[in-house]
Amino acid sequence: MASLNVGNLGEYLREQRRQAQLSLRQLADAAGVSNPYLSQIERGLRKPSADILQQLAKALRISAETLYVQAGILDERDRDEVETRAVILGDPSINERQKQVLLQIYDSFRKENAAETEADPADPADPSDPSGGDDAMHPTN
Repeated sequence: MASLNVGNLGEYLREQRRQAQLSLRQLADAAGVSNPYLSQIERGLRKPSADILQQLAKALRISAETLYVQAGILDERDRDEVETRAVILGDPSINERQKQVLLQIYDSFRKENAAETEADPADPADPSDPSGGDDAMHPTN
């Protein structure tokens, strides 16, 4: 599998296109952009808009967020989530249905953990302390 830490957006797009086994012309047609424009993006001569990145992501079957991070549009704070999604979507050993199921499971775990964090943002009890951290309930003589 190719590294996700590609030097720039154009190189990243080219690598994703090659992984998808698409020619430059095929990707341009699928994304609704001109062949010369896509070539210029891949060579780093043009900076595409968020809309164009979204069209390219759809044609490549990767998340638009992945391209937004590569283009510097999306903050890298969310990079771990984006990279996890990109790895799942870019894995050639699993089919599209399996990728979608994995992403749904991943999303459900993230939502569940976020809900737990919101419900109990700062639990002062030490989980290794069976008393729950409440020393007043268990005085030591």
